[in-house]
Amino acid sequence: RRLLRLREERKDAGMEETFEAAGGSGASDTVPIQAGALKKNSFVVIKGFPCKIVDYSTSKTGKHGHAKANITGIDIFTGKKYEDICPTSHNMEQPIVSRKDYQLINIDDEHYCSLMDDKNDTREDLKLDIAGDEVHKKISEDFHSDKDLIVTVLSAMKIEKIVAVKEITN
Repeated sequence: RRLLRLREERKDAGMEETFEAAGGSGASDTVPIQAGALKKNSFVVIKGFPCKIVDYSTSKTGKHGHAKANITGIDIFTGKKYEDICPTSHNMEQPIVSRKDYQLINIDDEHYCSLMDDKNDTREDLKLDIAGDEVHKKISEDFHSDKDLIVTVLSAMKIEKIVAVKEITN
């Protein structure tokens, strides 16, 4: 709420905020979006977590004037369900979500993945949660069965996670 108030004060003072495109080093994690403009299957930050909207409804204006948006979202990283109610005229935060495919090169003894993107750049900073995540368990099993795999990495709000896998068929 304090952030929204600061934004409104800046707007009143004639200051403009600019949001850079996703991907740069100084890129913003979220962009403001009016609660009334949200739709099912779009992304929104609920209680500080990036969520995909699975249910969205609006209630009519009541005695005190504001139509409310009832938003139910599923955390895109944990699958946990969150709910929020917000006046449709108010701004909410929409996370900038990106997906990128990598070829899986190796999985080390500590379950860290060596990944290579389409520009042949490698990274080794993502770890598999084999005990707690079915997709990660499947990745490990398929990799150790000598299958060539492509993994999809989802990133939003400085969090990254491997969320999907497909086998490369030649």
